[in-house]
Amino acid sequence: MIALKLSEIAALTGAQLHGTDHLVDGPVVTDSREASAGSLYVARVGEHADGHDFAGSAIDAGAVGVLGSRPLPGLPTLVADDVQQAFADLARAVADRAPHLQIVGITGSSGKTSTKDLLAQVLAPAGPTVAPVGSYNSEVGVPLTVCRVTLDTRFLVAEMGATNLGNITYLTQIAPPSIGIVLNVGTAHVGEFGSVDAIAQTKSELVQALPADGLAILNADDPRVSAMAPLTDARVVTVGRSPAADVRALAIRHDEQDRAGFTITGLPGVDDLPVQLGLHGEHQVGNALAVAVAARALGLTGDQIAAGLASAAPVSRWRMEVHNLPDGITLINDAYNANPDSMGAALRALRRIGDGRRTIAVLGEMLELGELSEQAHRDVGETVAELGIDQLVTVGAGTQPLAEAAARGGVPVLRAADVDEAHDTLGQLLGSGDVLLLKSSRNAGLRYLGDRITQEHGGEIEKDGSGNG
Repeated sequence: MIALKLSEIAALTGAQLHGTDHLVDGPVVTDSREASAGSLYVARVGEHADGHDFAGSAIDAGAVGVLGSRPLPGLPTLVADDVQQAFADLARAVADRAPHLQIVGITGSSGKTSTKDLLAQVLAPAGPTVAPVGSYNSEVGVPLTVCRVTLDTRFLVAEMGATNLGNITYLTQIAPPSIGIVLNVGTAHVGEFGSVDAIAQTKSELVQALPADGLAILNADDPRVSAMAPLTDARVVTVGRSPAADVRALAIRHDEQDRAGFTITGLPGVDDLPVQLGLHGEHQVGNALAVAVAARALGLTGDQIAAGLASAAPVSRWRMEVHNLPDGITLINDAYNANPDSMGAALRALRRIGDGRRTIAVLGEMLELGELSEQAHRDVGETVAELGIDQLVTVGAGTQPLAEAAARGGVPVLRAADVDEAHDTLGQLLGSGDVLLLKSSRNAGLRYLGDRITQEHGGEIEKDGSGNG
């Protein structure tokens, strides 16, 4: 973080300083276990824990102050009426103090984290870049990310998620973007929003927050996203496979690991640009187009963009990790989240990678779909059958419509009540040469099953999620 005294933070946030004034020149943290020398510890009160109870541990680990809602005896404390708002105000002040900072906001129903990781890797060789850890895309994750900005940071990639109207507007006030990317509008979290139209309205808050001299990058292949163009005064560039897109992918091909190669056409000031992605899955084509446009707007050359797209690897865990295991099994662990669109993309990746081999899909429940849930699971089951997946294993009671639809399409189906039963089933089923996909919403737990199987079959789990087993 840009170094600030506790007294300066008090002035910026309206908090009251109780105790000794210290210089905060370490990371801002909300987990006392992550505190280190010079940290500021933000004591949040949650459903199950009061962060103030851990303030002493943060100080012992090197934190020089606490931001909380009440004075803490013997500890330098910034006391705020609204800790979250003070935290947000601090982050915005840090962003405003970085003289060369350019902020890119990314939102969408799926693909935000993968696109964030990809853009950060493309930008990093061109200048100091800050991007969220994992899926830090909420009212806590965004200020935590912004507070990592220093005086020399050039690029900040801000992932922006939402569960309610107004969430993204709030996040853009913390990290005001000059470039906004909207990837898609799907059914993820529709149970919370109530309708897909409400999701589209929320995602559009990003483009509405852009300045007149900013840039909105919109997915031309998603009608709800392309319809956002009139909502902003910023310049609009559309990307996709559609002939109507300003920047398109031509001559798309996939290698045996489902890594796409294609030509980008229409990139401003750049001739048709051949690229080869290092990431797996057809959905990365659209992500890469958006990244290319953003990187070009930030001053990167075509050669820099192509090199960055080729060298980028998975960063955040459980997102299209492809493990080629020593015993000949290929395991695709894509079980961090799931909705009908991402399920379809993962199944198509399984089909491509498994060409000529036995394909096994282990699918768990897609959560937060509300009244659309039953039909959505049925649709995924039909996709399993249409793609000719060789074996389906479903996990959890909520997958019954999926299992029934796949079975009607002629796919052999095994049902498991939980992750442990699925593990035992796969122990009897898996053999050398098989290609195995695990896909579900994260609370279904299949991502950990993927890790367990990877290790049992001689692979390694890397902390950075690179998936090199």
